[in-house]
Amino acid sequence: MSLKWVDVLEIAIQLAESKPDVDPLSVNFVDLHRWVLELPDFSDDPKRGGEKVLEAIQTAWIEEAE
Repeated sequence: MSLKWVDVLEIAIQLAESKPDVDPLSVNFVDLHRWVLELPDFSDDPKRGGEKVLEAIQTAWIEEAE
């Protein structure tokens, strides 16, 4: 399965699983963007990961962590 920026929930789940010791509230968008690009299944244009998408991913990650 290839992840794209629109796969917000799946990206959040994978981040929660791969970074269990990270508080998603403390993550800045620069790190978040890099971590998404580093996910093994991620395959999309890095330039499409703007602030709105990153905010949605962070929100989903926070909900997933709860």
